Amino acid sequence: MDNVIGSKRIGEQSLRFGGKVFITGQAAIGGRREGEGPLAAGFDLLAPDALWGEDSFEKAERKLFLESAKKALETARMGVGDIDFLIGGDLLAQIISAGFSARELGIPFFGIYGACSSMAEALILGGMMVDGGFAENVLCATSSHFGAAERQYRYPLELGTPKPPTGQNTATAAGAAVLSDRPERRGDPILTHATVGGVVDLGISDASNMGAAMAPAAAETILTHLEDRAVGPEHYDYIVTGDLGTFGSRLLLDLAADCGVDLSRNHYDCGAQLYRGLPKMGCGASGCGCGASVLCGHFLPRLRRGEIRRILFVATGALHSPTSALQSESIPGIAHAVAIERRD
Repeated sequence: MDNVIGSKRIGEQSLRFGGKVFITGQAAIGGRREGEGPLAAGFDLLAPDALWGEDSFEKAERKLFLESAKKALETARMGVGDIDFLIGGDLLAQIISAGFSARELGIPFFGIYGACSSMAEALILGGMMVDGGFAENVLCATSSHFGAAERQYRYPLELGTPKPPTGQNTATAAGAAVLSDRPERRGDPILTHATVGGVVDLGISDASNMGAAMAPAAAETILTHLEDRAVGPEHYDYIVTGDLGTFGSRLLLDLAADCGVDLSRNHYDCGAQLYRGLPKMGCGASGCGCGASVLCGHFLPRLRRGEIRRILFVATGALHSPTSALQSESIPGIAHAVAIERRD
C-alpha cells in the first residue's frame, strides 16, 4: 500500500510510525457557547462563563489549557512525573497560555506556533519522539479563547463590530492528549501515519475570511497524504479538518474535486460542526482549541468505543499576526495531517 522511502518516510512529505505511538488519555474543555452546541456531550468540563473566575480572558485561556492537560493525565492514569515532554501552543503573542501552563506543570516544554494547526503539529512531533525512542510519554495540548483572540487579531469586543458572512468565532476551548509507547487499556487509538504540510499562500488578506486562506493548504496536504499512501478518501471513516468553517469547507471540496478527488462523502469540519444550529455564529468556529477539543472530546472516544476505525485529522492554520496584518501582508495557510486508528 505504501510507497516507502527508507524505513519511516513515505513520499516527500509523509511518514509512517512504527506501531507503538498510542493515545492513552485525552481531555476536552469548552466554554459556555461550546456547551450549547451539538458536541456539548463530548466535553469533560465546561466553563460557566468567559472569565471562569479569572480577571482576564488571557488568564481564563491559561486555565483552559492547564485543566485540559491535567484531565488528560488523569484519564491516562499518569502524573506530571510520568511525562517526558509537553508540546503545546495557542494563538496569543509568545504562546503565553502554553508557556505559563508549562511553568506550573514543571514538565520539559516545547512551545510551538502553527496557529490553528498546532494540535496536529504537536501530535506529529510527539509521535516522532515516542516512535524514535526519545520519550515514553508526551503530553500534547492547545487552547484558544474567543475574548482573547478577538481583541488581539480583530477588534475589541466592546465595539460590538459585526462579522461579515465569511467570519468565524474563535472557540473558547482546549484539547489535550497523552502519547505513549505502550497502551494503557484495550482500544487505545494509535498514530499510524502523518503528512507535514507546506505553506500555501494564494493572496487572501481578509482576516475575516480564514476559511479561504486555509482551504488551499488543507487540500494540498490531504491530496498529498492520499497520494503518498496510495489510498483513496474512502480509506478513512472521516477526514476531519480543524476549522475551515462552512465557507472554507465548501471551498476545500471544490478544490479537491478540481483535482479529481471526492471528499464530500466523509469530510467533517470541526469549525462547521462545533456551533452548528446556533444563531449568530457566522461560518462556525476557529482557533487552536477548536480542532483539538473536537478531536479529543468527540472522535477519540468514538475510536475507543469502536464506533469508527480510522480518521485523518487535518488541523489547519493561518500563519499571520497583528504585525503582518498592519503591514498589509497576505495570510499564509498551513495544514498538517495525522492518521489515527483503533487496533484491537
